[in-house]
Amino acid sequence: MPDEKSEAWHKVATTDEITEDSPKQVYVGDTAIGIFRVKEQIYAIDNICTHEYAPLTEGYVDGELVECPLHAAQFHIPTGDVLAPPATEKLRTYRVRVDGNDILVEVPRA
Repeated sequence: MPDEKSEAWHKVATTDEITEDSPKQVYVGDTAIGIFRVKEQIYAIDNICTHEYAPLTEGYVDGELVECPLHAAQFHIPTGDVLAPPATEKLRTYRVRVDGNDILVEVPRA
């Protein structure tokens, strides 16, 4: 029987929906998550900039870097670390599993 405090996997997209030039915003409950492809790896991070409310999937992506479309804060996609201000708080990252063509993200149960 699963532990009540265990993590939950959620199908959020398919691999053909995500390209390096076209990340995707998805929701798990009320949580906005950005799904990004860097080379052949899929990553999931909070999609809202920690400086101001702006969706990062609408920002500029260059390799492992995503730049907020509002004030140009930059984040490292694999780790969520801040690379350039005005943001000072890192993004939450989520574990990703690819099952066939399905992308699943692990999000804690509420």
